[in-house]
Amino acid sequence: MNQNRAAIRYAKATLDFAVEKKAAEAVEKDMREIAATISDSAELQNLLESPIIKSEVKKNSLLEIFKGANEITKGLLQTLIGNKRIAMLQEVAFKYIILHEKLKGEEVAYVTTAFPLTAELEKKILDTVTKATGNKVTLENKIDESIIGGFVLRVGDTQYDASIANKLNGLKREFTNSL
Repeated sequence: MNQNRAAIRYAKATLDFAVEKKAAEAVEKDMREIAATISDSAELQNLLESPIIKSEVKKNSLLEIFKGANEITKGLLQTLIGNKRIAMLQEVAFKYIILHEKLKGEEVAYVTTAFPLTAELEKKILDTVTKATGNKVTLENKIDESIIGGFVLRVGDTQYDASIANKLNGLKREFTNSL
């Protein structure tokens, strides 16, 4: 089973349990914090992925970092550690957020651009994504100059990459394969 499918299963099980315990919003808040914390910390990423660091050290570190988290979230951390799947914690957090937003009839469209979006362009993207998904959509714009131009749009598990960097990489692969 690939890591993506496993992450979805853990996220779905956590969401089902959180809904049953009427704590889905609190757990989503925790998942957003977990995803952001892991993204911002290379040390934490290394800790989670390291096969050398003992599970007990990982568990104690995570429980200390996220000590204010909901009990359901802490249970997920312990389950992932116990099953030796803690390296996928960030992916599980992302999947939980997506599944919970879908459950609420909401979606978040993540748009990565080289420059900030104008209000007019932001409105056009929101309208298009709202029509395509049929759900209420909010837009988050991330700036990444490495894409050079164009944009990368991600809604749920679907991603559309219309960046200049992606097109240049495609040309590079094409030239490399033709030699």
